[in-house]
Amino acid sequence: MENQKLIEAYQHRRGNQIPSIARAPGRVNLIGDHTDYNDGFVMPMAIDREIKIAFTPRTDGKLCLFSIDFQEEFSMDLSSFEKGESHWGEYIKGIAWALQERGYSLKGWQGVMSGNIPKGAGLSSSAALELVAAVVFSRVSRFPWAPKEMALLAQKAENQWVGVNCGIMDQLISAAGEKDHALFMDCRNLETQSVPMPKGTAVIVMDTGTRRGLVDSAYNERREQCERASFFFNVPALRDVSMQTFQDSCESMDELIKKRARHVIGENQRVILAVEAMKKNQASELGKFLYESHVSLRDDFEVSSEALNLLVEIAMKDDACYGARMTGAGFGGCAVAVVKDHEAQAFMDRISSAFRIKASHSGEFYLCQAMDGAGVIEQC
Repeated sequence: MENQKLIEAYQHRRGNQIPSIARAPGRVNLIGDHTDYNDGFVMPMAIDREIKIAFTPRTDGKLCLFSIDFQEEFSMDLSSFEKGESHWGEYIKGIAWALQERGYSLKGWQGVMSGNIPKGAGLSSSAALELVAAVVFSRVSRFPWAPKEMALLAQKAENQWVGVNCGIMDQLISAAGEKDHALFMDCRNLETQSVPMPKGTAVIVMDTGTRRGLVDSAYNERREQCERASFFFNVPALRDVSMQTFQDSCESMDELIKKRARHVIGENQRVILAVEAMKKNQASELGKFLYESHVSLRDDFEVSSEALNLLVEIAMKDDACYGARMTGAGFGGCAVAVVKDHEAQAFMDRISSAFRIKASHSGEFYLCQAMDGAGVIEQC
């Protein structure tokens, strides 16, 4: 929603005060999947799909937030609240709880919220909601905005309050993204490095329209298999195993565990190579590593799906496409493609048509720009 329309919606609901506006973006992971819980490397980018809150402070310690998208009012008393049923408001409670646990004294506020992150597409609307709420708390409670600390507290909120065992990637990219750049992350020490997108490229998120079914059990199974591989190599995590060490020692490994380890070790290497390609403005090299990542996720980690494979293969045959891959946990959801920017819309039209014919259902396609992380964009 445009800022002025959001302000008008706020004034219609809350009165004639002129609010400030906070925002936090969703994200897409360019490369580096199932490496985060192996202490490895990832490279997401914050995208121009976001959640915004128009807000003003309150003096009574209460929080009142209306969601335009859900047409619901959520309220809480910051001095006394507890977990409730599954609801978007639990993410707000969770970030308030995590901030208070950290020792921050929180002030109340009232707001109106709207977002344009597609629901259920794996673009991390939950992390954006946590971070935009953290921005508002930071501003009304007058404590400094520290992106890495806020990301860690948002992850704590999601893990311990909401009950979702996510890694740090989603929250950190939403907090610390940079316009026109992806963000290389070391998931062990949380060091980050902004990496420029190659000139003349555009990023397309391609939603298959299919949703993950047994992802929780499969995800936990993959984590356990990676732990078995780490035990085999006698290291804390697969991040500590080089491809040379793997090749020298893997003959006696269980075949399934070998495949899982090969993906993670190779994926960490591909992330590093992708960073170098982007720094050198080598879009074709970056695209090669994206597709190699997809093949590894499909064949060695076995988390792709028929729809994802079809979409990636269609994209890879298009002359405008440098590279494509499934992105996220897998078993459905989205793929991502890096394409020639002047052909982005035509690429989406062609791929959409071909996918609809072959898959017998439509996907959704989003042209995305790399954006800055969370913050206040209009201060009144």
